Amino acid sequence: MRKPLILIFTILIADQILKIWIKLNLNLGEEIALIGDWCKIHFIENEGMAFGMAFGGSWGKLFLTLFRIAASVAIFIYLKKLIKRKESKLVIYSMALIFAGAVGNIIDSLFYGLIFSDSSFFHSAEIFQGGYGSFLHGRVVDMFYFPLIDTTFPNWLPLFGGQPFQFFNAIFNIADISITFGVLILIVSIVVSPKKDKEIDAGKTKENQQEIETEKFIDNITQQ
Repeated sequence: MRKPLILIFTILIADQILKIWIKLNLNLGEEIALIGDWCKIHFIENEGMAFGMAFGGSWGKLFLTLFRIAASVAIFIYLKKLIKRKESKLVIYSMALIFAGAVGNIIDSLFYGLIFSDSSFFHSAEIFQGGYGSFLHGRVVDMFYFPLIDTTFPNWLPLFGGQPFQFFNAIFNIADISITFGVLILIVSIVVSPKKDKEIDAGKTKENQQEIETEKFIDNITQQ
């Protein structure tokens, strides 16, 4: 249990440190170029879904937050069962990543509306100076922006000519990355696990067959 917990807390600490720094130092919509024009910090806030997507309305936000809390509790209980059953490390760490990412964004939803003032296009937020929202109604902070392709379709192209095209315009955070990697690792573990089981079963069948043949050989010798 110790190593998965270390992974979870490392992700949560890194996620929250970066989000708090962004809130206190950047205006809403402000950008910092990291590598050229395709790797940027771009500060936005959303109502709680992953990769910059929003879930509209106050009641929708409340429902989403409560659902995430319930899902995170279920994931943690399942993670404890996996560790107790000594499941494969791939499955355990994938669930730890998913749990850490979910909790990282839940923290924003629970507390950011209480502890931060509102961020705007003209000023950054302040901490403990009066919140912009109530408990469970905080906005999730996103910042990673990788528009790998940002161009315009040529005018001669039918239907799309002259229109802008951008590949991978999602804006996300460390928690989103953690969830994504957790899901990918879980998929890999699901694909790999049956193959390993078949190999183990095949090996056991071969060993059993060899034992049967050996017993038959010994019986033949003793009967002679």
